[in-house]
Amino acid sequence: MPYVEGEDRHQIYLLPNTLDDIVEEESHVRVIDTYVDSLVLEELEFRVYSGTKAGQKPYHREDLLKLYLYCYMNGIRSPRKMENETKRNIELMWLIGKLQPDHGILSDFMKNNQSAIKKLFREFTLMLKGFGLIDGQLVAIDGTKIKANCSKKHHINATIIGKKLGCVFKLIKW
Repeated sequence: MPYVEGEDRHQIYLLPNTLDDIVEEESHVRVIDTYVDSLVLEELEFRVYSGTKAGQKPYHREDLLKLYLYCYMNGIRSPRKMENETKRNIELMWLIGKLQPDHGILSDFMKNNQSAIKKLFREFTLMLKGFGLIDGQLVAIDGTKIKANCSKKHHINATIIGKKLGCVFKLIKW
């Protein structure tokens, strides 16, 4: 037959493939895993579970943070879409150990740790820029409608952004 045939879905293997075999060694998901494992989340002011509440056991903050960073790098912002990705994305299954938190848990994690996540995303983006993995030339606004106002009072340029971030940007002349 001239067509490439896929594997039978019901085939049972003696030695099954592991998720680690499927995820490439050079995948960016491994960078996220190593990066989050190297963090001390208490220093970044992430909320700590006290262990005194009744109910379902909480997810590790590290796992939820890995999920957020992966989705951030892949342009996924909605907690419902993140929940769907945990059920279908093999790299994400590898990253968080096949956990499938629902959208309410993801939304609460973001709401409860908003300032810490903003701080971490800023540091993560600057780290990627420092390694040369991103160039920092693209500015994107995620579906936000903004009223145009370019008065002297509201004008923002590279120098002002550099002062707010505490670093120096090169001015780009077009």
